[in-house]
Amino acid sequence: MSSSSLYPDSALALAAEYGQAYRGRTRPVGPSASTDALREKFCIELTDRGPPAAAVIQELIAAAEPGLVGNTDPNFYAWVMGGSDPVGVAADWLSAIWGQNAAIYQSSPAAAIAEEAVEAWLLELLDLPRDSSVGFVSGATTAAFVGLAAARGEVLRRAGHDIDRDGLQRAPLVRIYLSEDAHVTNYVVLRQLGFGEANFHRLSCDAAGLMDAADLDEAMAGHDGPKIVLAQAGHINSGGFESLEAIAEIAQANNAWMHIDGAFGLWARALKRKKHLAKGAELADSWSVDGHKWLQIPYDSGFAIVRHKEAHFRAMQKSAGYLNVAPNEGRTPSNWVPGLSRRAQGFAAWAVIRSLGRAGVAELIDRHCNSASLLKRRIECIDGLSVLNKVDLNQLVIGSNADAGEDWKITALADRLTSNHPVFLKTAEWNGRTVLRISIISRDTRREHAEALAVAIKSEWELLRNLMSKESISHSLQRSHTLV
Repeated sequence: MSSSSLYPDSALALAAEYGQAYRGRTRPVGPSASTDALREKFCIELTDRGPPAAAVIQELIAAAEPGLVGNTDPNFYAWVMGGSDPVGVAADWLSAIWGQNAAIYQSSPAAAIAEEAVEAWLLELLDLPRDSSVGFVSGATTAAFVGLAAARGEVLRRAGHDIDRDGLQRAPLVRIYLSEDAHVTNYVVLRQLGFGEANFHRLSCDAAGLMDAADLDEAMAGHDGPKIVLAQAGHINSGGFESLEAIAEIAQANNAWMHIDGAFGLWARALKRKKHLAKGAELADSWSVDGHKWLQIPYDSGFAIVRHKEAHFRAMQKSAGYLNVAPNEGRTPSNWVPGLSRRAQGFAAWAVIRSLGRAGVAELIDRHCNSASLLKRRIECIDGLSVLNKVDLNQLVIGSNADAGEDWKITALADRLTSNHPVFLKTAEWNGRTVLRISIISRDTRREHAEALAVAIKSEWELLRNLMSKESISHSLQRSHTLV
């Protein structure tokens, strides 16, 4: 019996039927509506009484579709996002239907135990200390907030300061060591935790955006007091890894807390032939990891992993008489994350990891890394273009061989690719140059997609090199848009 016959004219049936069809349709990878057109559909006058539920869902679909970006498309390369595994989507629907509040064990025993299971699976897949604790959060940014909150409390406790009693007032200065090219969200999170420029020791970085362990050692030797080191496993542009093992040894010698930003790169530890890239990651004190990137779990999904359960608990735990948390019953999910009322995120994570298994996770990462290597080889054969990073993982940074004055051609290349081909790409400003940044991480991206992208890049780049000026390129792009 179909969902339509079970729930005639229902919003649930309509959403389910649309959802099944949406993933199978061919559609633009980029949005097609202007900002004004989207506002016209969404920003309407609120009425005293609304339309029937199914009509509202139809309105929502019509309003949203022209403004959707094809994150789930195999030809989406603009950012490191992931493609929402259908198994996870189905479990996510169930999470919404069940309407569980995964705050404490008593408010949803199933949600609590699902998190327990996923916690064990994650620590196995990433080969991290098995007695670590995991908080289920919205993404790597919030995961970093949790890990660094635990770090803040612990390094101050070691220095004799009780942050729970005294807050940050009269606290000793915490020195925080990180690459000057560390991901912006780490700086944002540190500021949210009460740290500022006086705390930051920004270390110079190499061409891949990575700090040198010797520089860290020298910098830390000149300072006393509480310290936190923030290392990178998978730089957002280059995909590069800092020397985690050496950094861990330096951190331990200085009684510092080491946190690893491993949003996507830490998943290299799930693939045997790439695990060496993150060697030493297991020696850190906390890790921030995304679930919606390489695991393809639907948004919101991130994991805050902390080696020291007590420090993690002290930073996040909540108590109130009405919560009635009974001992020895089961996990209290909200004790490991900032929020209390929260979606049951463990169900989708459980379904995706259960569906993939160890081999499935490894094969997914391997396929994307192989596709990136293939694309690198193809780009290196194109006259005038270079791959500017060492392609160890899934990230490629492509630039013009000419000087920075010719970088406008890279912007034009990205525009032409997105306008004339079924791909979605974006440029970035990095190391003083405009570059084409390609992330191969969508669930369905395969070798043939990388081959097709290479062909498209070659054809558009050769056309651009034959055009004489910015004006002729601009005219060509305008003509492309008109034809579309």
